[in-house]
Parts: sequence; structure tokens; C-alpha cells
Amino acid sequence: MRGKIEKTDAEWRAELTGQQYHVCREKGTEPAFTGQYHAFKERGVYRCGCCGEPLFNSDEKFDSGTGWPSFWQPANPEAVAEKVDASHGMRRIEVVCQGCGAHLGHVFPDGPRPTGLRYCINSVALAFQPEPERS
Repeated sequence: MRGKIEKTDAEWRAELTGQQYHVCREKGTEPAFTGQYHAFKERGVYRCGCCGEPLFNSDEKFDSGTGWPSFWQPANPEAVAEKVDASHGMRRIEVVCQGCGAHLGHVFPDGPRPTGLRYCINSVALAFQPEPERS
């Protein structure tokens, strides 16, 4: 993992789309079933859409039926941080990128084996890098 990336609010606004800024910097959520990766099946790595840190692998992605990309574990546990989120009258665990602090989504204890976890991530918080073709 690279060092912590810190930018001003103005720098983030200039670099991100309006929806990316809302989700990643203001802790918003994209509507279910609207993100480009919720039903995406290609093999590769899902990186942070803000800083490029590798976060999740396609091998750990599964269809949770929730409308958001879901993973049963991060590619590197040190790449994500978990924080208590008590907003909206609920108690959830927020998932953020360790590299830049971007809000990614939430993790829930209702995922598949072997972890039993469901990392429910907003598509706009991710950038997909395809697996290189094998010759």
C-alpha cells in the first residue's frame, strides 16, 4: 500500500465526477442496480476510483441480489478500513479506502463462506482493471 493521499476539497471536486464526489467524499450511496459493476462479470482487480489503490479481486465478487457490487473479502485487508456509521438511525460498518479515505460502502455479516461477510460497495467508488490476457 502506498502512503496516505491527502487533497483539498477543491482538488477532489476537480478530479471526480459529481456522483463520485457525492459518494466518495460526502458518504452518499448510488441507487441500487444502477452502478456499472453490480452485474459485471469480468476478471480483474477493482481499484479505488479516487486514488487507484487495489481493493477487491473479481475472484471474491458474488451476486448478493442487493444491486451493488458485493465481495466476501478485500484483496488486501490493509487496503480498507472499517468505521462505525450511526447515520440514518442505523448502526452499520462503513468501509473506506485506507489510501485516500474515500467512502466505498458498508460491510455486513450476511455474506457467503468462507468469511460470512458482504462488502457492499458503490460502483462509482471503484475503477476496474482487467486481468491481463493469457497467451
